[in-house]
Amino acid sequence: MSEGKINFYNVDCVEFMKDKPDNYYDLAIVDPPYGINMDGGHIGGSVLAKTTAYTKKDWDKEAPNDEYFKQLFRVSKNQIVWGANHFISRMPYDSSCWLVWNKLNGDNNFADCELAWTSFKTSVRKFDFRWAGMLQQNMKDKEKRIHPTQKPKDLYRWILKNYANTGDKILDTHGGSMGIAIACDIEDFELDICEIDLEYYNNGIKRYNEFKQQLSMF
Repeated sequence: MSEGKINFYNVDCVEFMKDKPDNYYDLAIVDPPYGINMDGGHIGGSVLAKTTAYTKKDWDKEAPNDEYFKQLFRVSKNQIVWGANHFISRMPYDSSCWLVWNKLNGDNNFADCELAWTSFKTSVRKFDFRWAGMLQQNMKDKEKRIHPTQKPKDLYRWILKNYANTGDKILDTHGGSMGIAIACDIEDFELDICEIDLEYYNNGIKRYNEFKQQLSMF
């Protein structure tokens, strides 16, 4: 399915990448499974809000295999890989430029931050954006949580503004909530986005279409 510069694919991302030539994408921004069993069930919850119930699945039992990383680094010139601290041995080389998303989530059992390995040679950079249950940084534009490991679209916008260049072709291998599709639409980047799970794929496209409908109203 294609919407202007945004192309959605309900496919296995490894098989999808195998059909692409070397260095086809300027930048891959990916959020693969970490292998920490965050793939559904009742997640989150506090004195202010109930836990969120997601369909229980089994995609977060382990990190992607070597073939995934072989294809990812073959088809893209630069990469940003969320969660790489959980599978650092699979990264091809050390990086001076890690991205730190500070969730500002207070005292709980969840991680205070999430880390992304990058292929860039600059310094570590931090993005502060509250993402704590019902509390979000931008409550006037609060995002509905449709995926257990969803990241805010503003995080992706920050990445695109700082690490992508005008005209870059972007790849996301694990679309999930499709937040990056909204970010690429806003920032005017071409994106190929894969999601193998049909439930996530359909819900993510519904979210993207609702965003486009709201945009057209204004």
